[in-house]
Amino acid sequence: MAMSDNAKGFLLALSSSAFIGSSFVIKKIGLKKAGESGVSASSGGFSYLYQPLWWLGMMTMIGGEIANFAAYAFAPAVLVTPLGAMSIIVSAVLAHFILSEKLHIFGVVGCILCVVGSTGIVMHAPKERDIHSVKEIWHLAFEPGFIVYACIVVVFVLVLIIYFAPRGGRKQMLVYISICSLMGSITVMCVKAVAIALKLSLSGNNQFKYGQTWFFVVVVIACCLVQLNYLNKALDKFNTAVVSPVYYVMFTIFTIVASMIMFKEWDSQSISDIVTALCGFVTILCGTFILHKTKDLGDNMAAIPTQVPVIITSEIEIPKINVCLSPTGDCDSPTSTSKLHSRPSTPP
Repeated sequence: MAMSDNAKGFLLALSSSAFIGSSFVIKKIGLKKAGESGVSASSGGFSYLYQPLWWLGMMTMIGGEIANFAAYAFAPAVLVTPLGAMSIIVSAVLAHFILSEKLHIFGVVGCILCVVGSTGIVMHAPKERDIHSVKEIWHLAFEPGFIVYACIVVVFVLVLIIYFAPRGGRKQMLVYISICSLMGSITVMCVKAVAIALKLSLSGNNQFKYGQTWFFVVVVIACCLVQLNYLNKALDKFNTAVVSPVYYVMFTIFTIVASMIMFKEWDSQSISDIVTALCGFVTILCGTFILHKTKDLGDNMAAIPTQVPVIITSEIEIPKINVCLSPTGDCDSPTSTSKLHSRPSTPP
């Protein structure tokens, strides 16, 4: 029994997540070893370039990106893009067992949510559209719906780059992330076109003789350069634990919208399939959010002291003065002392 294109795309996307997720752990081991023998990367050192483990992690990541690229040739972006969250699970589980970075209960819940959401998307994802030439994708890209979307994206990105980024980019994270996410949606559409062209060429139908294929290649390179530039700015200025989930959510949403407009993948789907797939996507977002927001909770809980503080009380003697309120002025006014308990203090 022949495997369907959706199944091939699913397996490629899953293997991509496994490679990319494990690459983070392998590279971190290499970075730790480099820091022990030389200047660490966080201090501006480059000793990690001499670590074989770091290069192994890089090769693993490249292999994952190649698998992800191939997945777009077989399955719709609605199926492939959300499965990128599975790399977070792989890295979290491997870090728990290999790097002793404890995966607490909230992390387990986040992983389960990602798995459940991915299952819903896989079971109800639309089928890949049959495309026999890159010219078909060219016509889809120049239909009115996608032309309007692309023009809106370009205008928004130019306004963000020219006006908002110089003025508020270093204060508002969404400026940089919006640029990356909007350009990312266009990138994925062109990556899918190049991947399909490569698949058809390998099957004997050369697509690189057409100028349209090279146009998509140029757009991919240009969009990737813009994304890398502004993503690096976002990571340099803002907390990675905040940048990563926000970028993933916005990038995935814009990619799904662009895919729905360009390839019209939902036309053959029933309402129940669409709603279930969207619910699966929202579930993945929730799992990703929990994983990122609580990833350091285990370390913080471990840092809380378990020793019961000793309460110390002290007594201070102060004079006791009796005020005479008698009209005859005949009242005793001995001065004595009373003890006042100071507020309990806890030693540091």
